[in-house]
Amino acid sequence: MPNYMLLLHDDPKAFGPHITPAQMQAVLAEYQAWAGKLAGEGRLLGGEKLRDNGGKVMTLSGGKPRVVDGHYAEAKEVIGGYFTISADNYDHAVKLCLDCPHLKYGARIEVREVEPT
Repeated sequence: MPNYMLLLHDDPKAFGPHITPAQMQAVLAEYQAWAGKLAGEGRLLGGEKLRDNGGKVMTLSGGKPRVVDGHYAEAKEVIGGYFTISADNYDHAVKLCLDCPHLKYGARIEVREVEPT
């Protein structure tokens, strides 16, 4: 069965200072419940939330590595986290994402098949 990476794109400022800690806990509980459902079906292979700030962007320029701080302040959207799931095919992977809370909050999910090793 193929594996799929779900890249969770979002605006880190979307929740901003107007959300209370209790509201944020409720949002996190929605993600945990969704992931728990997939885990109960034996489909969740992993996943983590990424920090909103920091990171590094690497390129090779003139044969030398170039490392800069990322993500960029002017970037509106970042990859805020990921899940890895197993599904029958792309259509099935998309179907499994339809009730993911990420969509509910106006963000987007990029679904990519993992190359088998």
